[in-house]
Amino acid sequence: MIRASLSLALAVAFLLALPLPGQAQAVAPPTSYWTQTPDYIPESDRHPDWYTVGGERHGPSMFPRVQQPEVCYEPGDELTWDCYHTVDVMYHWMFRWAEEYPDIVEVYKVGESFEGRPIYQATVTNRATGDHTEKPASYFDGGRHAGEITPSESTLWLMQYLVEGYGNDPEVTEMVDNFTIYLRPQGNPDGSNLYLHTAQRNRSSVRPVDQDGNGLYDANPPVDLDGDGTIRQMRWYVGEGNGNAVLREDDESGRLMQRVPMGQGDWRLETEGIDHVGEGRYGSDGIGGLDLHRNFLENWRPMPGMEETGRGYTQVGAGEHPLSEPEIYSFVMWTLTHPHISVVNHMDTSAPFHLRGPSTSSQYERMYEEDLDLFFYFDTLGMSITGYPGAGSVYDDFIGGRPLFGHGPDYGYFYYGAIWYGDELWNNARFDDFNDDGTMDDWDRLYWDDNYNDGQGWKDWVEVDHPQLGTVEVGGFHPKFFLQNPPAPIMEEWAEKQARFNIALIQHLPRLELDGVESRVVDNPEEDGPDQVHEVTVTWTNVGGIPTALRQAELVAIVRPDRAVLDFDDDAEVRFIGSGSGVDAGRTDAGETKSVTFHLEIDGPASGVARIVSTRGGVVELPFTVEP
Repeated sequence: MIRASLSLALAVAFLLALPLPGQAQAVAPPTSYWTQTPDYIPESDRHPDWYTVGGERHGPSMFPRVQQPEVCYEPGDELTWDCYHTVDVMYHWMFRWAEEYPDIVEVYKVGESFEGRPIYQATVTNRATGDHTEKPASYFDGGRHAGEITPSESTLWLMQYLVEGYGNDPEVTEMVDNFTIYLRPQGNPDGSNLYLHTAQRNRSSVRPVDQDGNGLYDANPPVDLDGDGTIRQMRWYVGEGNGNAVLREDDESGRLMQRVPMGQGDWRLETEGIDHVGEGRYGSDGIGGLDLHRNFLENWRPMPGMEETGRGYTQVGAGEHPLSEPEIYSFVMWTLTHPHISVVNHMDTSAPFHLRGPSTSSQYERMYEEDLDLFFYFDTLGMSITGYPGAGSVYDDFIGGRPLFGHGPDYGYFYYGAIWYGDELWNNARFDDFNDDGTMDDWDRLYWDDNYNDGQGWKDWVEVDHPQLGTVEVGGFHPKFFLQNPPAPIMEEWAEKQARFNIALIQHLPRLELDGVESRVVDNPEEDGPDQVHEVTVTWTNVGGIPTALRQAELVAIVRPDRAVLDFDDDAEVRFIGSGSGVDAGRTDAGETKSVTFHLEIDGPASGVARIVSTRGGVVELPFTVEP
């Protein structure tokens, strides 16, 4: 059992005693989160110990609940995009659409979170045109990182676009008829609830972790000292040579701080909070600390302190072992049991950047050239749609040659063999180099906020009585709805343009068309049997935008070769010569036409169905008859 430390218990008592005036207001916990299971949860998914681990409460239940004005906490009659949506509001709309559009939407549980919350996913496809597993497929999600909530909104936006556009928009109708789209808006409901219902924020999972190395779990969380429902920064003057920050000389307003090495500044700048454990640190060990995007099995490395030689690589946030976290375990197991998915976007914030693997080595050394050419194409396409300034691999293009282990895009390409992105949404309010100093930094953020955002992203420094330090000042940029995610009024713009790229990925899925089945009488190519036999040729074309398998998918055998099959009616008297009823044909490239020829002996007319069976190209079929 993981026990909350005494210092954390005292901290919680301190938190609960704080008034919460200002923008965010303390509210009684909604019954749908803490005391009752929401009505939309099917009986089979209900859990008797929700939000407890080993009998102890974790996550949002340990902190005062707040309501941020940027968040919609209850579903309205219409889904609007002027606010962020909680887990329950998103689930409400998913189940509502499943009820309203039963022919194209199915919602189901794919796993449970660390705290026992259900993780729901939707399948969008026209059931009348085939089963979801027999069509080329795509997958999109968000929310894995607790505070990076814009991707969840983009996934929900895409779902609304598909279900409401079906039958009204020819483009949408064609996609839903021919493809399967899997959507998981909330991959980490624990973290999202903590983020949106309290002032706290965390990296990803709420599993208790010792982030600052003092042997205590979650023992030094931030504290909302000024009661505005948001954890910002705090500063206090300590005299020259005693601090870690100075006032920025280029900011005449005196609002911006610049960090410097400790001992070179005259201010201390820290996360808003108190020193819970007497170590002189503030907000150094908040809730959780594991990173669900470092817990994948491809190129996983142990956390610092776990590697015993002292010479091997380690990875912060990696977890006890690959797939140790239920959110990632259930996701990976689901993808491995659904190998028909060709394109994925597993999204985060912020950069913005169309991000993909490799994460631990150069793309030019590790990837098949023709696969890499496809990624280069989608990199360029993505930037043309979203306007993001960058695209490319984690290792070469994003973090400058430093390895990042246990990362989703590496699993997605090297292990799963798919076109797999982990796009980073939102630009941290770095819209332009407004002062022409060669970089976009806090000065430019503040300028944009003052001139284009009505100053909503910044809170001026206010004096607060600190229980340990005396008077401090609290203020700075809003960490949730400015630095980490767009301000609510422009959230839809970012959610939509990312969804537009994901729509383009869907439209590039492989798509097989059976061109025809031709029969003729020819000389028997085998020595045994009749002099003449029937030669049946099945021809098909991939009219989609990508192959039915990447070269990497073939290498790791996540896909089987495309296969042509002749399936005759039971009363047909047919004998195949030189082959069975099915012939492997490898992969089918985009735009490629392929043919497979069968030789057979028949007695009388024989009718049946010709099928092309492809792991990622789906199943297509065409009736035919062979005449004597």
